[in-house]
Formats: sequence, structure tokens, C-alpha cells
Amino acid sequence: MRKLTWQILLFSPLLAAFWGLNAPAQAKEAAVDSGIDAVKTDRQTDHNFGSKQLSVGDFIEANEGQRLRQDNGNDDEVVSLDQVTSVSQLSDVQPTDWAFQALQSLVERYGCIAGYPDGTFRGNNFMTRYEFAAGLNACLDQIVAIVGNGDSLDPSDLATIRRLQEEFAAELATLRGRVDGLEARVSELEANQFSTTTKLEGEAVFAIADAFGGEDIGVDDNQTVFQNRVRLNFVSSFSGRDQLWTRLDSGNATTFNNLDQGVFTHNFDNENGVNIGWLAYYFPLGDNIQVYLPAAGGLWQDFVPTISPYFEGYTGAENAISSFAESNPIYKLGTDAPGIGANIDITDSLMLSAGYLAGDASSPDRGNGLFNGDYSIMGQLTFDSGDLQVGLTYNHAFFNASGADNSIFKLGPGTDGGVQPFGDAAALYTNSYALSAAYQLSDRLSVNAFGGFTDAESLSPGQDSADIWYYGLGVALPDFGGPGNLLGLMAGAEPYVGGFNDSSSRSAGADDTPLHVEAFYRYQLNDNISITPGVIWLSAPQGSEDADDAFVGVLRTTFSF
Repeated sequence: MRKLTWQILLFSPLLAAFWGLNAPAQAKEAAVDSGIDAVKTDRQTDHNFGSKQLSVGDFIEANEGQRLRQDNGNDDEVVSLDQVTSVSQLSDVQPTDWAFQALQSLVERYGCIAGYPDGTFRGNNFMTRYEFAAGLNACLDQIVAIVGNGDSLDPSDLATIRRLQEEFAAELATLRGRVDGLEARVSELEANQFSTTTKLEGEAVFAIADAFGGEDIGVDDNQTVFQNRVRLNFVSSFSGRDQLWTRLDSGNATTFNNLDQGVFTHNFDNENGVNIGWLAYYFPLGDNIQVYLPAAGGLWQDFVPTISPYFEGYTGAENAISSFAESNPIYKLGTDAPGIGANIDITDSLMLSAGYLAGDASSPDRGNGLFNGDYSIMGQLTFDSGDLQVGLTYNHAFFNASGADNSIFKLGPGTDGGVQPFGDAAALYTNSYALSAAYQLSDRLSVNAFGGFTDAESLSPGQDSADIWYYGLGVALPDFGGPGNLLGLMAGAEPYVGGFNDSSSRSAGADDTPLHVEAFYRYQLNDNISITPGVIWLSAPQGSEDADDAFVGVLRTTFSF
């Protein structure tokens, strides 16, 4: 037993070096210093709370990450490692790397290291338990081969062991105490945790805003307001691969009077009561299909990639300040409803999304219900090569005249005519087509663009159809002025009626092009608080170029926890 201990001590620097090459120093320090905070779910570390679902382009990335975790942790999918006899065989290891000498010693002197079949070492990646076992086994084999029965031990090696024991005795004692303390903290947290399956996330918005200009249509009569919105999310998982989201909403953020555009993403008013704003379940079917099942408050952007990095906030209050700038308006068409959706990975870079949302699914009245009331069907093909993302989207929807709200575009974007082209009591159906694209020019610069067309067909006598257009171009500069900050610029046209296709005088009611120009700057005060000033310029408010230009300004503070 004593001989084995000496042998392991002799090679402990090698094992430490092996571990150091596979786990970045910052990660190791965080694991000890942060305790339970170092153990986070993918949702906590990769996505903001404002994102109701996995973020931009995200089902592609999420599915890939999930499959990778499964592959590395499944007995049927163990990554093979090949023995390396020279450090030059590892294509991603350079002499300038901080651990090059240690790795060279492990490979060429002791021969107890292995590389991946593609000739890489992947020194900055976290290792799985399988990889650690493979590396440890290789080193132990070398211990047996070199040390044997102990007769071949060099006296200098024994002296080195004794010196290392003396030099690191204090550090080892400190580390042992920190680990013991960490275990005690973890035990206390486990004993007092909220739930073994559920975690709580929250977002609170304080916003001071005003609208001015547009004197001839009464926009300037609006007063400065101080509004709020609060969301509490209970996120549950029962298998580790599924998620049940239950969200409570409260707020008093109303829209401005006499203004039909520039609606904020945080606008929500239930007079500071408490409602269930969203109830949905995500679960996988095999490795290539993710299913989305909303029972209340379902949105297309909950599961369909919106191709709008840095602007998309999933109606949260982290990124763009307006619903229009957030993403292509087609994702707001016929939403806020229960239904079902799915994403199917066709290839590593190509994904098909499809879903059905029913606005009157809970009502048993004639002309309502899951299949006979308002509904919206969407399909999208998404291409994601990393820096470039492209989405082709189609949506078909029906809006019943007896429905509570037959607005085409929910959550605000659009002129009055673009949202309700035939009035607020007209039955209609729509066919919509859209293209969205985003390109990451660098880590500090991203560009995205979108455009769409909606053909609205009236079911009322004397009216035929309306052409509704919308488009936008955005530029985002992440980390502008500091880590976590974001500067965003967006220009485009909110949904507007380009013309009515009938022989009546109704065609004279077409909108002028309502330009929307938005600028915002999110200053990340810390991990939990951001302050975002923003301004929106609206030409042709209410779809009329004769109306004075209107401006909307906001100072938004977002608390996330």
C-alpha cells in the first residue's frame, strides 16, 4: 500500500498537468470559489430570462449541444482516443501554449496521453468522465511500466516527492478545508432548496417613457409615464431533457394614446394584477425533433428561430425596445394562443419548423374551439451556417369576426390599417410570406434584415383583399463600450396597407409608408441589472404622411434574477 502511494505521488504532477490541460484555470477556480453558483443549467448560463425559449437560431444550437452531451455520456457513444507518441501529432497544440512543456513531457517522456482521431487534443475543452478515465488509465499503465516493483525509482525522484509534499502541504490543507466547506454549503442548499425539479427566474422592468410630436393627431397630449412589468418563471424539468414553463405576469405598461406604432416590448397591462401569462412544455422526440406544447400564451418565437440576433428578446426587456425592431412581424401574426409546434433537424445546418396555434381553443362556443375558431399555421425552413442565418417563412391564419381580438399582428407592430385592415369586427384570413437573414461580420458587429408580405382576404360583403407590407434593417454592436453592453440601430416600415384590391373607393384608404427608426443602448450595470435608454422616430404616424412626425423615448431598467 505504501509503495503504491509513493508511486502515485511520483506521478501526481503529471495527473495535475493532465487535468489542467483539459479544464481552463478560470473554470477550476470558479468551481471552488463560487460553490453552488458554479453549477448552472444551460438555460441560466446561455440565455437571458427575457427569452421565453432558447435564444436566436437556438433550437439548432440547443439540439446540437444536447446531442453532444448525450453522445459523451452514453455507453453507446464513447469517443475513441488514439495514443500519441509525439506532441507534433496534435495539430491544435502550439509551442506558445501555456501548458506546452507539460504536455510535451506527458507525451514524449512518459507516453501517457491520447489525442482525438482527428489529430487534435482540444486542450480548452472540458473533459467527460470517459475521457478522464482513458487518460488516467494510460498514466497508470505507465506508472506500472516505469516503476515496476519500485527498484527502479531514482533517488532524485524520491527527493522531489518529499520536497513537493513539504511545499504543497499548506495549499492542500487549504483546499481540503474549502472543499469541506463547499460540501457543507451544498448540503444546506439541498436541504432548503425550493424544489428538486423546479427553479425560479424573474424579470422586473421599470420604465420612464413619453411620446411627443404628432401635434395634429394628439400624440403630444401624452404625459410622461412611469410604468412596470414583472415576470416570474417557474422552470421545471422531469427528465433533464424537457422543460415545463409556468410564467406569472403583472404590469401596468399601457400604450400611448393616438399612436398606433412604436409599441414597447414590455407593454403589458393588467393593472398590476397577477395572471398566468405563459404555460408551455418542451420535450424531445428522439435526437432530431423538439416539440413545443403551449397551453396558454404561445408565441411563434418561442420555438421558431427568428433570425434576429441581439434584437430578439422574446417580448422580454433585454434587447430592442420595440416589438417591431425585435424581429420580423410575421412572428407576431396570430399568436398569444395555445397549440403545438415542432422543430426537425434535417441536417446540422438545416431545420424545419412547423406549428399550429388556436386563439379560441378554450371556448366551447359555436365557431370557436381548437379547430373552428381563430387559428394560425406556420412553417419555416432555417439555414444556419454559424455566421450566416437565413429563414424562409409562411403563415396562414384565420380571424373570426366574433373573436375577442381579430388584430392580425399581436403585441403591437403596425399601423391601424396594417393590424386591422377591414376594421375591428371583420372576419378574414391571411397568407403571409417572409424572408429573414442575419450575418455576423465579427464578434462586435452583426447585421440582420427582414421583409414580408401579407395578403389579407376579407370575408365581409363589399370588401376584397388588402396588401400588407413590412421590412427592416438592423445593425447591432455587442460589447460596445464594455462587456455585456449593446448598441442597436433599426430602420424599416411597420406593417402597413400598401393597397386594397377591389373596385370600391376603399382603395383610397391605403397607408403611406410609415418609417420606423430606432436606436437603443443597453448598459449592463452588472449581471442582474441593465439600463437601456432608447428613442423611436415615426414618420407618417397612423399611416398618414400629412401627420406630424412622432417620437417615443424610454429609459428602461431591467432587473433579472
